[in-house]
Amino acid sequence: MTDLETPVVTRPRTGALRRAAPALLGYVAVRALGLITLAVWSAARGKSAHTLLSARWDSLWYVRVADLGYGYEVRLPNGDVHSNLAFFPLLPWLERLVHALSPLSYADAGLLVSTLASPAAAWGIFAVADHVYGARAGVCAVLVWALLPVGVVQSMAYSESLFTALAAWSLYAVLTGRWLTAGLLASLAGLTRPVGAAVVAALWVAAITSFVRERSALPAGGAPRWRRALGMLLAPLGAAGYVLWVGHRTGDGPLGYLDVQAGWRNGFDGGYAFARFVGDKLTSFPAALAGLAILVGVALVIWLYVVGVRQGQPLPLLVYSGVVVALALCASSYFGSKPRLLMPAFPLLLPLALALSRLRTSRSALVAGGVAVASAVYGAFWLNGSGPP
Repeated sequence: MTDLETPVVTRPRTGALRRAAPALLGYVAVRALGLITLAVWSAARGKSAHTLLSARWDSLWYVRVADLGYGYEVRLPNGDVHSNLAFFPLLPWLERLVHALSPLSYADAGLLVSTLASPAAAWGIFAVADHVYGARAGVCAVLVWALLPVGVVQSMAYSESLFTALAAWSLYAVLTGRWLTAGLLASLAGLTRPVGAAVVAALWVAAITSFVRERSALPAGGAPRWRRALGMLLAPLGAAGYVLWVGHRTGDGPLGYLDVQAGWRNGFDGGYAFARFVGDKLTSFPAALAGLAILVGVALVIWLYVVGVRQGQPLPLLVYSGVVVALALCASSYFGSKPRLLMPAFPLLLPLALALSRLRTSRSALVAGGVAVASAVYGAFWLNGSGPP
């Protein structure tokens, strides 16, 4: 049992990759179906699936960072300034590295990073769910994550897959008491997206809780205590380092990154702007249907969180998903992006995974197959339309 008193499921000592293989094979199958559907749909509309995945929206901003470095800005007619300083550096750093070591363009390098990071994220999700609930629930957790309506983003040159991989493995390290690994991965997650704060919060709460629980029960020498403390110190270094660097570069001090986000009309307002957005939708028809769908989606997210609490999810998972949800729903702009911003909050999916794991194998396969087809069609439709801003 870990120092967090997380239930440890008794399991045979098989290789980690072999144990995760069914989950990874299922994940690859779902994503392959989604990509094939996207390719066919895009070809029918005279569009390039490759371009949709690697060279639109945020992926273009990451490529500019990789190619030109920081300092690129777009000034809009209304006076807003969109600066590429808003985008955290780990993904463009990796794009630059892959480009330097291969003939791939920066855009294709980003696509390769995502292609490798998404199964790494799936494996991390399996590891967490397997540790807490067992291998069958782990496989189902990976499938549910792959089956998300916005799951196509996992295959794009975006940072969601990279971040989720780092976050999931950091949380697994926390649950298994590998504090230095957890701190290092949390620091890298903090270099990937602003929501890296959720990983830091989960690690800190877990570490502080374990300190309180242990008290005088430490082994001689106190090595676990200093490792835990060092993990806590490492965790925020990535995000803090980048935010402070942005403040120094802009000359606006420690809060300079908030000014950069303000240029994108983005910030944290406790959900006021989002509530107004939904309220405006409800005042007319047929926009009211979209407003009702959003309300149902938000209610579902909250319900899944509450069920996770009732099912006794480990505290680090609850803290992590709670912070991700709060940051996503309470951001003051880019309301269409909220579904993909919620995608890293994979612990929310564990109640669904548990429910799926309790079905007969044939029935769960039938359910997953049907949802996979629907998700693939929606992803192709979405990416060929408004897409993920």
